[in-house]
Amino acid sequence: MSDTTPIGKTLYLCYFWLDTPLVQTQVLPYLRELVKGGIEVHLLTFERERLSEEQVEENRQMLAEQGIIWDYLIYHKRFSVIATLYDIFCGTIYTWKKNRREKFNILHARIHFPALMALIARKLSFQKPKILFDIRGFIADEYTDAGSWKKDGIIYKTVKRLEKTLLRDCDGFVVLTEKAREILFPESKENGFDKLGRPIEVIPCCVDLKRFDAVNNNLRNEMRQKLAAENRRIIIYVGSFGGFYMARETADFYGAAKRQNPNTFALILTQTPKEMIEPLLKEKGFTDKDFFIQKVSPKEVPAYLNAADIAVSFIKPCYSKLSSSPTKNAEYLASGLPIITNSGIGDVKEHTGQDKVGYVIDEFNEESYEKALHEIEKLLQEP
Repeated sequence: MSDTTPIGKTLYLCYFWLDTPLVQTQVLPYLRELVKGGIEVHLLTFERERLSEEQVEENRQMLAEQGIIWDYLIYHKRFSVIATLYDIFCGTIYTWKKNRREKFNILHARIHFPALMALIARKLSFQKPKILFDIRGFIADEYTDAGSWKKDGIIYKTVKRLEKTLLRDCDGFVVLTEKAREILFPESKENGFDKLGRPIEVIPCCVDLKRFDAVNNNLRNEMRQKLAAENRRIIIYVGSFGGFYMARETADFYGAAKRQNPNTFALILTQTPKEMIEPLLKEKGFTDKDFFIQKVSPKEVPAYLNAADIAVSFIKPCYSKLSSSPTKNAEYLASGLPIITNSGIGDVKEHTGQDKVGYVIDEFNEESYEKALHEIEKLLQEP
């Protein structure tokens, strides 16, 4: 921590575990910037299992060096609804006790369930910190669009009622897209405040550009040699498959790319089992020498991106995804890669088209893929 007196004190409530890529690439970089701004930052995560004393000490020391005071609770998974309710109870008690000791100015809650913890804890406290609701997405609609919840079911309706309460009682809000702002707080577009005078900020998913500092032509050549794809056109995909993330359409796109240019190499970095995409690529004529499918750590991603020529990002367009800002797109851009993506996802079409950093398809078909590849090849000819 800095020797100077902090200008404020916040508890960041995060319903994810510390080593998940989302926390490493999104949460911690934001918190480090808050520390630089003079805020004393406390972080609560929910870990998948109880950590050893050595792991706890190592994590605390690592984060303390960044100015972040860390603690954790256990994330429960069995009996999903009951487990989540229990986690909310534990998080509420923790937040209430912590707030009594620390007297926070702001409880910063990432997504709905931590926001509920913060709201209940504040109601139980004499000290009344402000609550910043970092909405991230339309969580109930995401589960419905993914087919996990029924729109007329009790879980969906309960979470929508919770969302309505949080939107009424929290003191400030972060959303990821202008489209989400238009849906939730249309009056805030002009001056950044809703009709109650509460601040609304649009903060897209970003990347820490320092992660990409080490990339250069030498590393690019080394990575292409490692992939045995030195003289090939490499098209990269980073992320999961299944649910919103379209394995069949992505494989169809790679097939179109290979027909257009037989020298195409598919580079796929995914945590999903390779069985979800590998057979689909082989249906399109890819052999074992034509692709690389692997799970890699967040630290390794910039090096692989540096080896590529084009990036692809297909996500199922639906209502809930109007609030989405894909992190992979920010990583692609940080690596200087042109993007082929689809419309119907947050502000992606506006950002990609206006900034001329890629091509946006409106339909998933052969004609769209061929046109996108043709336009990207023209873009690559420009300095």
